Amino acid sequence: MKKNRCFIIAEIGNNFTNFSQAKKLINLAVKAKVDAVKLQTFNADTLSSKHAMFDMKNTGKVSQYNLFKKYQINENLHQKIFIYCKKKKIECFSTPAHPNDVDLLEKFKVKYHKIGSDDAINIPLLKYVAKTKKKIILSTGMCDLKEIKNSVKTILRYNKKLSLLHCVSDYPAKKEEINLNIITSLKKQFPKIKIGFSDHTLGPLASLCSVVMGAEIIEKHFTHDKNANGPDHMLSADFKEMKWLVDSIRDFEKMAGNGKKSPTKAEKKNAKNNRKSIVAIKDISKGDKFNFKNLGIKRP
Repeated sequence: MKKNRCFIIAEIGNNFTNFSQAKKLINLAVKAKVDAVKLQTFNADTLSSKHAMFDMKNTGKVSQYNLFKKYQINENLHQKIFIYCKKKKIECFSTPAHPNDVDLLEKFKVKYHKIGSDDAINIPLLKYVAKTKKKIILSTGMCDLKEIKNSVKTILRYNKKLSLLHCVSDYPAKKEEINLNIITSLKKQFPKIKIGFSDHTLGPLASLCSVVMGAEIIEKHFTHDKNANGPDHMLSADFKEMKWLVDSIRDFEKMAGNGKKSPTKAEKKNAKNNRKSIVAIKDISKGDKFNFKNLGIKRP
């Protein structure tokens, strides 16, 4: 991550099932100029019991195990994706859901591990990931502050390279429940930790607003088609939205500046013509007293 530059992640996990689909998403992400694409690395057998159910707007009522079984990706597909991302010069990492998944990702020499909100208080997994010494990005959906503090304390015991993402784990998340002021609260609570935003709202506006409020990392689900079959397509940004978001964030970064109030180079030049000064408004003879009858204030 570059200093003072928001790190923008296109989350493509669960939006593909084969290399052709993944390749299409990676190409679009590169074209949108995001910084990284992120996968989800899991095995249904170690992630969910066969009795667990989803009942959300983006999934309907469905077996978690069956859904995860459909979208889990094997080692061979992981390898193809990591090789292709290296070729396209875009960062690639993933969210592991089990120590076995961490071991798999370590084979590909990832620079980051993302911890999803469902594992934000999974202390054994947090310890296991922290001990890899890789950079960790931790989502905090469904957490209260006490839980976040405990997870942060656990990770920092083994690894100081930690970032936190404010997140609302609802799919799609409602605008009135996003509470972006939490970003400010987290920055005050953890002044030495990068704070970002994992966005599950519809549209890119919440992500842009979060950057204005100080978010240094953005994670946004990404799709080639919002109407495609799958649980996350409907709440994902398509190419047009992601490109708008990236361009808007980069424009904001240019406009934000350093906070120091002083005239710009252009203003110094313009001041010569635009700032008003004292001028004579009639002939003044030697010995006349200056007053508002013979002096005025005008642009020179």
